[in-house]
Amino acid sequence: MGWPEIRARAAQETAKRWDTMRCRLGADLAGPARRGVRVEPGRFFFSPGEVPQILETLRRRFPEQARAIVEGAWRISEHRFDLLGREGVGYGEDVDWHLDAVHGRRAPLAPWYRIRFLDFTEVGDHKIVWELNRHQWMTTLATAYRLTEQEHFAKELVALWYDWQRKNPYPFGINWASALEVAFRSLSWLWTRELLGESLALPAGFESDLLRALALHGRHLERYRSTYFAPNTHLLGEGVALFFIGVLCPQLPAARRWRELGWSIVQRAAERQVLADGMHFEQAIYYHVYAVDFFLHARILAERNGIDIPGALDDTIGRMLAALRDLSQAGALPRFGDDDGGRVFDPRRNGPECMTDPLSTGAILYGRRDFKAAAGSLREESLWILGSRAVDVFDAMAATLAPPTSVRLPASGIHAMVDALPARRQLFIDAGPQGAFTGGHGHADALSVQLAVDGAMWLIDPGTASYVPPTAEREAFRRTAAHNTLEVDGRSQAEPTGPFSWRRLTQTRAEAWVTGGPLDLFVGSHDGYRPIVHRRFVVGLRSRLWAVRDLACGDGRHRLESRWHLSPRFEHDEHIPGGVILSCASARLACVSGGPDGWRQQVETTRWSPTYGITDPCLVLHGSAQATLPAEIFTLIIPLDEAEVPGRLEQLGPGAWRYRVGGRADYFFFADTAPLVVAGWRTDAAFAYCQLDGDAVRNVFLHGGHVLERHGMRVSGAR
Repeated sequence: MGWPEIRARAAQETAKRWDTMRCRLGADLAGPARRGVRVEPGRFFFSPGEVPQILETLRRRFPEQARAIVEGAWRISEHRFDLLGREGVGYGEDVDWHLDAVHGRRAPLAPWYRIRFLDFTEVGDHKIVWELNRHQWMTTLATAYRLTEQEHFAKELVALWYDWQRKNPYPFGINWASALEVAFRSLSWLWTRELLGESLALPAGFESDLLRALALHGRHLERYRSTYFAPNTHLLGEGVALFFIGVLCPQLPAARRWRELGWSIVQRAAERQVLADGMHFEQAIYYHVYAVDFFLHARILAERNGIDIPGALDDTIGRMLAALRDLSQAGALPRFGDDDGGRVFDPRRNGPECMTDPLSTGAILYGRRDFKAAAGSLREESLWILGSRAVDVFDAMAATLAPPTSVRLPASGIHAMVDALPARRQLFIDAGPQGAFTGGHGHADALSVQLAVDGAMWLIDPGTASYVPPTAEREAFRRTAAHNTLEVDGRSQAEPTGPFSWRRLTQTRAEAWVTGGPLDLFVGSHDGYRPIVHRRFVVGLRSRLWAVRDLACGDGRHRLESRWHLSPRFEHDEHIPGGVILSCASARLACVSGGPDGWRQQVETTRWSPTYGITDPCLVLHGSAQATLPAEIFTLIIPLDEAEVPGRLEQLGPGAWRYRVGGRADYFFFADTAPLVVAGWRTDAAFAYCQLDGDAVRNVFLHGGHVLERHGMRVSGAR
């Protein structure tokens, strides 16, 4: 720690205890609003007069969402809440705001800084408790009230809000233990206030009571923001909430200071948390979406209130949206790193299929036709934060879909091989750092692979499960064995030392990336098994297949294992020579592989987590063998048509493989020590590919060399 951090942490520790003592003596920390001073109210995303038109557009354009809002409001009225991946979690007639109702554990009502919220035995799963206490269900009740005009929803909202105030006295309980959760709750209250407006269903003192509660939340956020504790999406979300309170509650004495502080936090986060290629520095797709949502909401509110928008902020948001566009060319995003399970706007939209939602807003905000094409359709969120006129803008905009392009995001190390015939396909490779700081939301997944086809993931990342489970589930879902990459001697590339830290971080290096011509080529390596080095070569033959070569470099005998985790849509398998065909009602995928002596693979059942807190079964193709290093494993990943039969894979020698289908043969050569001479072939290239149709040469590709010969004759077309 430097002196500024020591000073900030010491000040916070002192303030925690001083606040607790003052509150026990009856002090009112919220403070009064400014009296006798006329202030211009801040402008929300919509004015009270715009709400009826937005609601009418919601009914017409999003009828299913409108029905879901009302149905959800009835469940909430029965105190059954949708929390993360679980629906209708019951809290009984008297809601216990400190209870993890899924696991039946209650956090103590102690000073917030003494609560060990990462200790499952003390509080259960804190994420479940906090999701309830984000109060995003209040906006559901408020919207349902405006849609139906049933006062029951508004009265239930008010009753629950006052119940929460009584049972969460400041500064006691788990619901004050994270400044980010205080921020989420503040945003929910502000949304609720704007949705309800001056409704006659509200009691006379609700507005002033809500304002005092927001003042207390703003004070807490300012004093205990995560400047050093979690300078990531935590700090960003806290800054956004301070900005919102400052802008929308100008009658509070600290409003101007909070507005300026919050806006500066947002701008600094845009500079520090987003990599040059547009990805968020935590190396987790879910947290990337979290961050871009926060940036969009703050930026749009600032513009609504006449606050200058720095060009650098728009540039950052644009790069983040472009990254989502580039990684969703097959209609589905990969899932690298942790999946938090929450959302800034609508917690119901927390599945992987909802992660492209910001592109809808970005298309309208920046007039980007490519973002509209990537989004595919308008999202409800865009309607609320940009107004009903945004619908006309979106509809009038011509979607411009760029030609499918293989992309590399160099700072985050994500590579994606793309083709569009006969279906949209995108293979993702993770060759980036494990994550920012301690890699808290990253996984031990160096060089892992995922595959998206026509809007659905086929080869998956199993997700997160939960952060503090009662078993070792957290570690299991973060370790290498849960990802589509090579494992050596049963070791994980990095060993967890807690739910958000590692003993050391794996260093990954992208060695080559070549696109164009008949194929795409990626080469990378990592040091997670030191002194053994894992190198992975990925070759994408356009519109046909992907070849993956895993090379374990080192000495001695070691156990090598590879795993390919399948989407749960794949339920059936059929064994073929050297591999297996996985299938479901609408898709077939062949995985054919070869390896060292004794190499065998089988289909097993494992678990995956579709969203936080939920695990379901899925299939995994697991291969293994004991081998003397250096040793290689060569795998073909082949999407199949309905009646297509895969060919046969043969090893011609070390570093040389042939895949034959009928009279056509694909040759793959890897000259680890040049030149490579095998089975009548010779090459000085680090990688060489050749396709023969009978004796006719169809395609030739050389990387890192100049010569490919067959039986002493130079192969035509070599370059």
